[in-house]
Amino acid sequence: MSNKLGNIDFYMITDSNFTRNGVISDVKNALRAGCRIVQYREKNKSVKDMIREAKQLKKLCFKKATFLINDRIDVALAVDADGVHIGQDDMDFEIVKRLLGKDKIIGQTVHNPVEAFEAKRLGLDYIGVAPIFKTDTKIDANKPCGIEMIKRIRKKVNLPIVAVGGIDKKNVNDVVLSGADSIVSIKAVLNSDDVYNEIKDFIRIIGECKSI
Repeated sequence: MSNKLGNIDFYMITDSNFTRNGVISDVKNALRAGCRIVQYREKNKSVKDMIREAKQLKKLCFKKATFLINDRIDVALAVDADGVHIGQDDMDFEIVKRLLGKDKIIGQTVHNPVEAFEAKRLGLDYIGVAPIFKTDTKIDANKPCGIEMIKRIRKKVNLPIVAVGGIDKKNVNDVVLSGADSIVSIKAVLNSDDVYNEIKDFIRIIGECKSI
């Protein structure tokens, strides 16, 4: 992947709607399992509570993993996060970059080769392709694009690709072999009884798949 991200297999996204043990516990287990990037995504809390929780997570991630904030540039600035992840309808990349500074990581969700090429042109650090399969972890998710979309995007751009949406241990091999550098699995991980071992399994499977 890019110099800013390094070689990352499993990309952790927090979700207070699906966690069984709490966001803090989930991130602790993810880091212990070897996860090297964490995105804090929160839609239900006040800004004050988000900042308080994000500060805790940043401290946990210090020197262990890249810490990003989903959408909220204000929260990212407040806690001095390593960067942000934005969607197509969020603040323009140029403004985000100006606010955060050139050294921060900025990723963006894309749904097709046109959006991916534009992300490359603008200078995004990585792209998230979503949703690959049907997912209920995001209310406003688009229709599934399938692994063929990853292949199409990979042919157009050399940006690191993070695949998101409906990914589990049964289909993760197909996703990685299609050209994804990293994967996100929210529900399969956060709904499990053992977040640590679930992520360890994903990292092992992805590593084995990349070595083929």
